[in-house]
Formats: sequence, C-alpha cells, structure tokens
Amino acid sequence: MSALEARIAALPCWQGRPRIEPLVGGLSNASFAVTDGTDRYVARAGTDYPFHHVSRQRELMTARAAHAAGFAPEVVYAETGLMVSRFIEGRVFGEAEVRDNIERIAGLVGRFHREMPAVVTGSGFMFWVFHVIRDYAHTLAGSTNPLAQRLPELLATAAELEAAQVPLPIVFGHNDLLPANLIDDGRRLWLIDFEYAGFNTAMFDLAGLASNAGCDARQSQALLDAYFGPAGRGLRHSHLAMQCASLLREALWALVSEMYLSAPGADYDAYARQNFDRFDAALAAYRAATTEA
Repeated sequence: MSALEARIAALPCWQGRPRIEPLVGGLSNASFAVTDGTDRYVARAGTDYPFHHVSRQRELMTARAAHAAGFAPEVVYAETGLMVSRFIEGRVFGEAEVRDNIERIAGLVGRFHREMPAVVTGSGFMFWVFHVIRDYAHTLAGSTNPLAQRLPELLATAAELEAAQVPLPIVFGHNDLLPANLIDDGRRLWLIDFEYAGFNTAMFDLAGLASNAGCDARQSQALLDAYFGPAGRGLRHSHLAMQCASLLREALWALVSEMYLSAPGADYDAYARQNFDRFDAALAAYRAATTEA
C-alpha cells in the first residue's frame, strides 16, 4: 500500500475497513475507488496547481454546488488535498458516446450553465481560454520541448481566433468537457471533475465537447442547434474558431504539465503532439471555411 493509499484508508469517513483500487486514466490527479462496509466512493487526491490556475478549494466548492443543483455526485468528505465523493455506477463516455448523445449533452450543459450561478459561492473565477493560452506561453518561455518553439506563431493565431468570437452572455462553465467527465448511469447523465469550472461564455464548453469528441461538421452543427436553436453563420464561425482554441489550450496544457507534473503512466509529450495534430487539422478547416464564406 502506498503512502497515499494509507492516508486514504485512515480517513474518518469509512464504515469498516476500506478496499482501495487505483482508477486509471487521470493525467494530473490520483483517483481511487474505495469500497467500505456501506457504499462505494471515489477518493481524489490533488494539490493546488497555480501553473494551471487550479484551486482545490474552488474545485471543492464547485463540486458541492454541482451536487446541490443535481449535476454531480455528493461530496461526503474533504480535507486538504483529498476529496471523497459517491461513486456513480455507470458508463464513462468516450468520444463515440459523446457524438451519439449530442442532444442529451447539450441539454445537460445548458442547464448547468443556467443554474449553477445561483449555487456557487465565494470569489468569482473567470476562465477565458485566450488568457490561459497567453499565460501558458509565459510559463513555457523556459521550456526545452521543441514543440514550444511554435509559441510566437501560436500566439498570433490565438489572437486571430479570439477576434472571431461573437458576444455571448456570461454563464458558469465546466470548462473541461473531456468525454470521460460525463457518466451515464442508464437513467441520466452526470458531470464530474470541476478543476477549471468558472464563469465563461457557453462557446468554450460547446467547442470543447466538439473538439475533444472529434465531432465532424454535421455533428458540430447539431450541437450548436441543440444548444442555441438554429445557429447562424456567426455562431458557426465562432464555434470553429473556439474549437481550435480549445485544442491549442489542451496541447499547451500538456507542455506545461510536462514541466511540473509526473502522474503515473502519463505521457505529456505524446498528449501534446496528439492535440497539436488535432489543432493543426482544426485550424486548416477553420481557415478553409473562412475563405469559403
């Protein structure tokens, strides 16, 4: 048993001797399925990551608020560096499941955007992907990774993508809608992992869903229509640009993580290359669509 597992086993929230199993797939946090004498839980360990703008107190507040609003599992215990939530028995989504459930997900995300501002508390946090990209560029000034040599070009592209955004109302966004952060229990969908949640426009969550799930043009249009109603050219153009920004942020996130993190089994360089490839393809599609318009 590792030191972290021993710490989790000693938490005062368990009924009986807990059985602890590592959960695989996380790139920045360690998570464990824990079964005690009464129920099953997820214990999530992580510290503040200023380089990623992550505050665990803010994450905990948001997780509790999301449960109160009916979007997330209950947090049953928390202390510095650890959060224990009820385990959701269900199917963790992959890319194909997102593409097959566009209307359901659009409805869930729309309700999250509208209802969460009434239940979140404390200091407000603004997640604006273009600020994050610029801040990552400052951090990566000292990186030796060859991919970081693209930064001047990437910052110019980010400014172009930011200029393409249409004005939208401010909502409370999840801001990390990777497929694995959606769970289907057979009756309803759940959201998990609120590290980056904060005020934003809806476009970033919609673009993150589309880009992270590999949606094609038809599926992206269906997502916009399900969220906004029939979406015109301006929204489609903005969405294409934001998909590029979402992928660029994910690629730079990996390069910054390579400098600061060391999660078991994580290959940050490979993840960065995967997302740069997706970004380059999305940017080519965006520019082609812009030329055609």
